Amino acid sequence: NTMHCQRWFCQTHLDLGEREEMEFDVVIVGAGPAGLSTAIHLKQLAQQNNNELSVCVLEKGAEVGSHILSGNVFNPVSLNKLIPDWKERNAPLNTPVSKDEFWYLSQKSKIKSPYLPKDMRNDGNYIISLGELCQWLSEQAEELEVDILAGFSASEPLFNDNNEVIGVATSDVGLLKDGTPGANFERGTAIKAKQVVLAEGCRGSISEDIINHYNLRDGYEEQTYGIGLKEVWEVPSNEPGLVIHGLGW
Repeated sequence: NTMHCQRWFCQTHLDLGEREEMEFDVVIVGAGPAGLSTAIHLKQLAQQNNNELSVCVLEKGAEVGSHILSGNVFNPVSLNKLIPDWKERNAPLNTPVSKDEFWYLSQKSKIKSPYLPKDMRNDGNYIISLGELCQWLSEQAEELEVDILAGFSASEPLFNDNNEVIGVATSDVGLLKDGTPGANFERGTAIKAKQVVLAEGCRGSISEDIINHYNLRDGYEEQTYGIGLKEVWEVPSNEPGLVIHGLGW
C-alpha cells in the first residue's frame, strides 16, 4: 500500500520534528451519526453525574456532513432516547413517511403489489438527508461543549510503551511525493485521550491499523462487503413521504 509505505518511510528515515499535543478525556474519530451520538451521550452522562469530561470529535471533511451523502428513511427511536425534545430543537426530520409501495419493475412498466410485508413498512419513520442530520447533531454536541475539529484527518493511531492506544495523530501536510517536507510543510498534531472511539465506518484507516496491529482478525472469517449503487432520480414532487420498494429490472 503506497500510503502506508510512505508513512513508514517518513517515520523511520526522516526526523519530521515533534508534534504539538492536545489532550482530552475522549477522542472520537468520525463525525457521522455514531460518533456524534456517542459524544452527545457521554456529555449528557457527565452532566448528570456532575463530572467534567472533555470530548473531541475529529472529522476529515471540511465541515460536518460534507462526507455524508446518503438519503435515508430514518427510524427516530434512538433519537427519541438521545434527544427527546428534538422536535422543539428543529431537527431536520421534516418529511414523515406517508405511504409505502412495493413495485416489480420491467423495462417500461411496473406491477404494484397489493401486499406489503410488515418489515418493509415505515410507519412513524421520516425521509431525511443524513448530512443535514449530522450537521444538526454537531450543533447539539457543541451546545454540550464537545470540541469538533472539522478538516482534521486522523492518519495513524498512537501507542505507549505498554502497547496501549493513547490517541491518534492528524495528517502531516505539505509533504512532497517522495515523502520529504516541502516548503509549506506542517507537522500533524498528536491528539491524546484516555479513551479512543473509532466511528469512521467499516473500512476506516485507523480501524484497519488497529485491527492489523493487534491481529484482531486472527481466527475469524474475513469481513465481507456488498456493492451498493446510488442514483439520483428527478421525480414528480406531488407525493412527499412516498417510499417505493423496487424489485426486478
